Amino acid sequence: MEKARLPSPTEHPSYQKHRRELWTKILVPMLVAVAVIVAIATLTGIATFRDNGDVARWAAISTIWIVIPIMGAGLLLLIIFIGIIYGMARLLALIPAYTGQAQKIVWRIEGYIQRGTQQAVQPILALGSVLASLKRFAGIK
Repeated sequence: MEKARLPSPTEHPSYQKHRRELWTKILVPMLVAVAVIVAIATLTGIATFRDNGDVARWAAISTIWIVIPIMGAGLLLLIIFIGIIYGMARLLALIPAYTGQAQKIVWRIEGYIQRGTQQAVQPILALGSVLASLKRFAGIK
């Protein structure tokens, strides 16, 4: 009786499809993006440091391009915080009625727990006091 041979992972159709798409959908776009960034950086360096290059202008342009994403992220965080503050204000308007009810429930549960612990401890304390009375009566230290 022969065992059925399992195909190796490299023979699986999805793996072969992945290998075909690796270059076209992953590596080529990344390499193109890196090449464009390097080309822009090179052209900027050439334009800046030539004989009549204006370093101050390019420094200002670079600063603008650095600040734009930071401002976008800050604006997004500001909008999120405003939404959180608005939501909390709306929630705080609803909470007082329900917190009173929740507090009553918690107090009731606390009472049950205290009574339960007192009932659980009471036999042990009674036994301890009886033993202490017997020791005192017998004169044992």
